[in-house]
Amino acid sequence: MTPVLVVCAHGTDDEDGRATVLAIAEAAAARLPGVRVETAYVDVQQPELGDVVDGLVAEGESVVVVPILLTLGFHTQVDVAEAVERHPGRVVSTGPLGPHPLLEEALVDRLREAGVADATAVVVGVAGSSRSEAAEVGRGIAARVQERWAGPVSVGFLAAAEPSVADAVAAARTGGSVAVAAYLIGHGFFQRKLRRAGADVVSEPLGAHPGLVSVVVGRYEAGATALG
Repeated sequence: MTPVLVVCAHGTDDEDGRATVLAIAEAAAARLPGVRVETAYVDVQQPELGDVVDGLVAEGESVVVVPILLTLGFHTQVDVAEAVERHPGRVVSTGPLGPHPLLEEALVDRLREAGVADATAVVVGVAGSSRSEAAEVGRGIAARVQERWAGPVSVGFLAAAEPSVADAVAAARTGGSVAVAAYLIGHGFFQRKLRRAGADVVSEPLGAHPGLVSVVVGRYEAGATALG
């Protein structure tokens, strides 16, 4: 039996952000012929992940949950874990999408799509988490983006870690322009907050970038193999 792919997002009240999740799921489905693809959420939106997983298992399905969350945090370590642990041997979760080289390449693509010159100072805007390891992941992403970018690259956090994006933008401004690279899935509260952080340019979120979709597909395939 081919496992169902559940694309699990945080959830948002932003219509563009909601459309992004559906676009990612549709793009993954196009790359996985014969695989049933569903969407679920851990906050703000319905259906909730636990309800979706329970329903699929009741139908006799096995499930691979791919959280389209970019770093470790409460939702991956608690909400997703609880939904999976109720069904040992029938459901697996692949963990968050990041870090991954394809996501870092996608981040640079979004900067270039926004018209940011290669020598521009860049602040990678990361959501942040109370988990200390998530802040370390954010710093690592900035370091790897620096390998692909000529101008200086630093990191700023939107919540729960320092420096804030606004402080990082201020620190990066040494007479030239500053761009923020949005290390986010889609539009919503955090993207709006990035736009208020004082940068000259803010890139679009990663969205349904082909690199991100490739990570989703790869995570699913690994999870399906784990289920046997």
